Amino acid sequence: MSIKNFEINVSDDLLNDLKYRLIHNRWPDQYKNIEWEYGTNQEYLKSLITYWIEEYDWKKQEQKLNQYHHYISSINGLDIHFIHEHGKGPNPIPIILTHGWPDSFLRYEKIIHYLTDPAKYGGNPNDSFDVIIPSLPGFGFSEKPTNSGMNNSVIANIWASLMQDVLGYHKYAASGGDIGSGVTRYLAYSHPDSLIGIHLTDIGIIKQLLSNNMRDTVSDEERNYISESQKWLSTEGAYISLQSTKPQSLSYGLADSPVGLAAWIIEKFQSWSDCNGNLHTKFSEDELLTNIMIYWVTNTIDSACRIYYENTHSLPQIGPIQVPTGISLFSKDIMTPPKKWVLDNLNVTSWSVIPKGGHFTAMEEPELFVNEIRNFFRPYRELV
Repeated sequence: MSIKNFEINVSDDLLNDLKYRLIHNRWPDQYKNIEWEYGTNQEYLKSLITYWIEEYDWKKQEQKLNQYHHYISSINGLDIHFIHEHGKGPNPIPIILTHGWPDSFLRYEKIIHYLTDPAKYGGNPNDSFDVIIPSLPGFGFSEKPTNSGMNNSVIANIWASLMQDVLGYHKYAASGGDIGSGVTRYLAYSHPDSLIGIHLTDIGIIKQLLSNNMRDTVSDEERNYISESQKWLSTEGAYISLQSTKPQSLSYGLADSPVGLAAWIIEKFQSWSDCNGNLHTKFSEDELLTNIMIYWVTNTIDSACRIYYENTHSLPQIGPIQVPTGISLFSKDIMTPPKKWVLDNLNVTSWSVIPKGGHFTAMEEPELFVNEIRNFFRPYRELV
């Protein structure tokens, strides 16, 4: 399979159109004296949009992202975008990092140099990795699927082909969060012989536990998970219901309005991160906007939202995972999984709880995340 070099280069016409839309946005009203209870706070959003118009420099961010080696490869009929950075230690092991929604490959940008060149940051060069960060199909600079069925299991098979057939890695590591957690688990389930281990920062929604036919057979810990998850889904999970049932209707508005797109994405960063209500304790304005821009300049919010529909309607059942698994739970993440269920269904060889950090782990606490990756995979390096 061929690999093509890729460089991010957004046209001035697209950027000028974006600025026009931002300036001419029609704002809804908002009740007085509320913060984020009804959704994205308008005072904050107006401040962010002003920064977007007056100060944010996409070309500067584009240049920053282009310092990495970007590639495109056609796999199963789709052009898949990925970053591939080689490690500088004596025996780097390959690791594929899978992002989720509403983030992007940017989720892991802060940790690339830590993983590829640990000695530069006070680490051991023996802990180096070859880092591969693909964009999910229909996200960012990967091609949009034209047919239904692009779920976590299908993506896992694409990743297996990327790592083995395209890049020539027959043994490798994998890590992921959010949708990336699901893809990584299916990768381990479907291609166990290729993986030395997987690392997860969440388990996602455990639908098996939430089904009615299991309510009488669960532990107290699992029963508490069911209760807390149902509460979270009823207060925070409307996006799941919408994106897994009628994503196309939502996409018309989000693809047309950059302000609407920003509001839809920013709400999740504010709600799911360990920021105590203040986004800028964890993320810079440039960082937040660059993630939004990746959706806007590629016009992929429609295809990104559709993955929820695909995972709801076409995802095959997954069985127990035998690949060694490391679990790193950041304490302010959403829907913390019950340990008993995880131990029963995955071959967990490492379990840790990090005292801070939320859902966007590698973006919020990059050094803590890197330490978890290094520590978990260190015993398995000889398997590559």
